[in-house]
Amino acid sequence: MFKTNFLDKETAVQLANNYGTPLFVYSSKTIIESAQAMLSISAPFGLTIRYAMKANPYPEILKTLQKITIKIDASSGYEAELAIAAGYQPEDILLTSQQIRDNLKSLVEQGVQYNATSLHQLETYGKLFGGVKQFSNISVRINPGVGSGHSAKTNVGGLTSSFGIWHEYIDEIYKLIDRHNLKICRLHTHIGSGADPQVWQQSLAISLELLKHFENATTINLGGGFKVARVDGEKEADMKVIGKMLVDELQDFTNSYGRKLHLELEPGTFLVANAGLLVAKVEDLVDTGKDGYKFIKLNTGMNDILRPSLYGAQHPIAVLSDMDEIGEYVVVGHNCESGDLLTPVPGDPEVLQVRKLTVPAIGDLVVIGGVGAYCASMSAHGYNSYPNAKEVLV
Repeated sequence: MFKTNFLDKETAVQLANNYGTPLFVYSSKTIIESAQAMLSISAPFGLTIRYAMKANPYPEILKTLQKITIKIDASSGYEAELAIAAGYQPEDILLTSQQIRDNLKSLVEQGVQYNATSLHQLETYGKLFGGVKQFSNISVRINPGVGSGHSAKTNVGGLTSSFGIWHEYIDEIYKLIDRHNLKICRLHTHIGSGADPQVWQQSLAISLELLKHFENATTINLGGGFKVARVDGEKEADMKVIGKMLVDELQDFTNSYGRKLHLELEPGTFLVANAGLLVAKVEDLVDTGKDGYKFIKLNTGMNDILRPSLYGAQHPIAVLSDMDEIGEYVVVGHNCESGDLLTPVPGDPEVLQVRKLTVPAIGDLVVIGGVGAYCASMSAHGYNSYPNAKEVLV
């Protein structure tokens, strides 16, 4: 069916009958295999893999990852609380958030590690915990001045990004940590995401250069996603190649400066994207005449899967039909919104594109692939008052 072929037609029908549609189906086996590819990186002085849980905070996924020593990158205090509720120890969570929760003090006192993403956040932490030896260690996220991503909307570094403390403000960081008697134990950078090893080599080189300013830092965290191929023709990160490059660069840094650095990575998409399928149903079939298009309307849409409407992102789609005939269709969602388009031109959500699909009938099941990341967690929930799709881990 797709690259992540963990769901046959018989099982899809059975799950649809048991849970209804639309239904997100996640594969624990695929998640574990992807995690093991990350864990196999032989970092010379230790490795921590933190799951970027904003990709998908489904509790059963969190429990699966927790069992195989994957820790947590939380993008909000609410995510930190969800991870704790799913069984994570607070000390296994690194909180890197654009908004300071009112209960930050409580979270840190429980053991959650904090990563300041602005001078204001650093000062706030200092006012709460300055002089308290137990909480004197803190991380800082630096905007290194460069970024990467499949679109401008996913690039989180550079002049146009609000994420992190601008790299020219290191002197201001020192003023704050001296004032509040804090120590920078971890340097965090996050340029976005990508598959090109050279992008990651550049990210590490910039981070190591910045790290020279923080003599107490023993951990380097390269935030950012490792791209996966959801459809044919897309590039995917080769973790063997990227991992070896990171290991070699870290060893060279140690040989040159005598500093042994623990490496942290924060994959989200890489771990779960192709571990998820969305089972939906053909709700209607319409066309716009001989010179127009044939449309497949599903009982799901941008309220469950927003990426195509937001980025022009591509997802594989298959009709589970007994028919052998192939036709050309545009697949759309059920929302009263012309932008609820599941088959846009790549990178352009404003332009529709036909797909060659098995000829469907109303009531047939349709399976959408590559939905394990940034779909259930990042969609127009509540739009048209449709309920959220159910989720199940198999």
